Amino acid sequence: MKSEEFIRSIDKGDIRPLYFLYGDESYLIGKGVKKLLSRLVPEDLRDFNLNLYYGNECSANEIVATAQTLPMFAEWRVVLVKNSDKLPPIALETLSNYVRNPSPTTCLLFLGEKIDQRKKFFTEIKKRGELVEFKRLYENQMLPFIMGEAAEQGKKFRPDAAEMLICFSDNNLQELVSQIEKIALYAGDRGIIEVDDVKAVVSDTRVNTVFELANSIGEKNLEKGLRNLQSLMHDGEAPLLILSMLTRHFRQLWKILELIEKRVPAAEIGKRVGVHPYFLQGVLRQSRNFRVRELSGIFEKFFALDLALKSGRWNPALALERLVMEICGNG
Repeated sequence: MKSEEFIRSIDKGDIRPLYFLYGDESYLIGKGVKKLLSRLVPEDLRDFNLNLYYGNECSANEIVATAQTLPMFAEWRVVLVKNSDKLPPIALETLSNYVRNPSPTTCLLFLGEKIDQRKKFFTEIKKRGELVEFKRLYENQMLPFIMGEAAEQGKKFRPDAAEMLICFSDNNLQELVSQIEKIALYAGDRGIIEVDDVKAVVSDTRVNTVFELANSIGEKNLEKGLRNLQSLMHDGEAPLLILSMLTRHFRQLWKILELIEKRVPAAEIGKRVGVHPYFLQGVLRQSRNFRVRELSGIFEKFFALDLALKSGRWNPALALERLVMEICGNG
């Protein structure tokens, strides 16, 4: 089951007695747990009907005994087991016996990072409950996510402000939500969040320089690109974040170039690629500085540099400087 289906099923009241929530997006897992709890156990009854265990600190017999206990003054008991991927094989065997015949008044909820669907424990859960995967959001899912989180704060982002915020999230939802909360507080009584609000919360220098770096490289302006890069490195910006931002920018340029070659109108290009009109004319001009074969080579460089930076084999500043020179045609 996908995470979106899990949320929809809760909204419909279609609750299963067994769930295993897993994946690499811990923020979304936590939000899913909160939603399920709010549906099943009222706040004032959680002392009686919510039990928390940790897979590396408890026994399977404890979990089973609690799961078989009837709820008090409520329809459901929720038994939450965190770090469930730390449960030893013998515990999984014991739990498999319970999973084959779960209590209809208990929601037994396991949380972990990874699962092995070849194991009997997981196949049994899949038969009588749900395995729910929470993946990192794709790039085209980030804007709706920001809009949704902002709505919970009673705010609405203008698309260009949201695009700017995405560039600094590094796909880290916990950090992104924290920034949204800060920006919402900064906006005060205003319901619409503007680009200037994002700039005020995220350092002005950082915002401007990162965008300038992407644009200067897209324009093949070597002098300006090296100056922007030096400023970012001097301010302590993470090399992998810089590379991530450049990769995102050039992915947009590639998509735009392909659409230009198909003679798609500019306004339609913006909609298809997800570029707000505020930025569109600039990236349209930049896309004409490249050919598809050239962009393919640039992405090979991005991939090689990503591996090198993560392995610590290259000096980050020198490696990024070399990348800027090569893209601008001087390497």
